Amino acid sequence: MTDERTDGDATGKAKGGVARAKSLTDDRRKEIAKMGAAARHRAVAEAICGSQERPLRIGDAEIPCYVLEDGRRVLSQTGMLTAFGMSRGGAMKGRGDRLANFASGKNISPFISSELRSGIDTPIQFRTNGTSAYGYEATILPDLCDAILKARREGALQAQQLHLAAQSEIILAGLSRVGIIALVDEATGYQEFRERDALAKILEAFVAKELQAYVQTFDPSYYKELFRLRGLSFPNGTVKRPQYFGILTNDIVYKRLAPGVLSELKKVTEKNDSGRYKHKFFQKLTSNIGYPKLKEHLGAVVAIMQLSDNWDQFMSHLDRLRPRLDRPMQRSLPFPDYDQHTDDGKGL
Repeated sequence: MTDERTDGDATGKAKGGVARAKSLTDDRRKEIAKMGAAARHRAVAEAICGSQERPLRIGDAEIPCYVLEDGRRVLSQTGMLTAFGMSRGGAMKGRGDRLANFASGKNISPFISSELRSGIDTPIQFRTNGTSAYGYEATILPDLCDAILKARREGALQAQQLHLAAQSEIILAGLSRVGIIALVDEATGYQEFRERDALAKILEAFVAKELQAYVQTFDPSYYKELFRLRGLSFPNGTVKRPQYFGILTNDIVYKRLAPGVLSELKKVTEKNDSGRYKHKFFQKLTSNIGYPKLKEHLGAVVAIMQLSDNWDQFMSHLDRLRPRLDRPMQRSLPFPDYDQHTDDGKGL
């Protein structure tokens, strides 16, 4: 049995509504329909500034950014993922599952505040140029960097996640530098005179410079061969190496680049309060001569390693093909003497 209601069945306000609808002109109906559509979309904020063509650049990552009509600053979802070198994965309907999965991991979740977790789990839907998009409030970027660095300080990051900490340091340093410049410009009124993209250029230049310091210089194959020739098992899932590897590296790498280069690097590389070097030696090499020479030498060293069956054979080949330049050709100290030394174990 059907329950159909005709116009005659409407009573009270319903009856009045039916009569009013019949009396509307076509133009008025269209206007009301537009108002209804606008009301339905009102929960999705519009972007009043920003576009794909003017992204925030942090290193190699380009992060489209927007300002919404309610004042929120938003970074695009995919841009946030690429800033940390993450793939989007199987994200659906704005769910940034790659970032959410990372934040919920056992090793990082203890360092994620409930507010940060909520922001990551519920990306912001907004509209730009008539297109629906998803993003995160811009403040999530430095907050996530802080959480990652806290996890590293507690030793909670896995070996394959350590690059996230290096990237976080660079991002925070860059944002901090630009932030103080922006505050000074606002206080002095200089913001009215500077170029529109002046701060973005400062950030881009700073981050590019800092990223150069983190470019992977010593290929994993170098350490794998070093472990093999020393008769040690190569550890998986950790970057920890025997302490004397730094002394070995000084011998087979830096003392063979150019006369006196190791001594000079030790002079110009700052130390912390405990006497350890703050930076890797290769970070102090000149970009036009020193660094390319280092990469070329490392390639030759790894090739010689791969052609050698043991440490003595490797050193014999190395002394003949790539002799030390700080003294006449001479064999390096044997294995037991290296064990008597200590260094930071990071292969300077």
